Amino acid sequence: MNLAATDPKLSQDPSKWLKNYYFTRFAFSAVWVAAAFTVAKTNPPLAAILLIVYPAWDAAANFVDARRSGGLSNNKSQLLNFVFSVLTAVAVAIALGHSLFAVIGVFGVWAFFAGLFQLVTAVRRWKSVGAQWAMILSGAQSMLAGGFMLTVANGTKPVSIADIAPYAAFGAFYFLVSSLWLLVGDARRRAAATAA
Repeated sequence: MNLAATDPKLSQDPSKWLKNYYFTRFAFSAVWVAAAFTVAKTNPPLAAILLIVYPAWDAAANFVDARRSGGLSNNKSQLLNFVFSVLTAVAVAIALGHSLFAVIGVFGVWAFFAGLFQLVTAVRRWKSVGAQWAMILSGAQSMLAGGFMLTVANGTKPVSIADIAPYAAFGAFYFLVSSLWLLVGDARRRAAATAA
């Protein structure tokens, strides 16, 4: 997913990189949600794979984005997100051997901290790129969703991958909004430059 390596223009324009990055994350999440709500609901092995892949993908995405944005050492919140997401993928694989309640509990803890790290990253990026309000909202909502999932994990109502899919769906929505908002910002800047 190292888009910057294949397009030199991305390495010179942080806004262009983020538009591509956010849209790629939207596309992945949208496909994941569609699979979770359809075939995975009645296919436990596929559901298990999807549940492990989701935090693993998040780890990979944060790693690539941090490298593209100055390196992991300069992006501590993304470094933490990367490490925590890797650990979450492992924890989900272990929790699958216990129960789906355990899996949702792991996702709840991860959603809270991933949201916190995303919020910190977005606030930092606002200074250099702007248009990060959707990512800030996404991070805050992820933290709230984490608390909700922990409540579900401690309940007695039957659970499935469909209980996690809405969390991923909101994430997809915010990534799409962020990508489109950056496009709007670029269009406004071009229009202002033309009018000047």
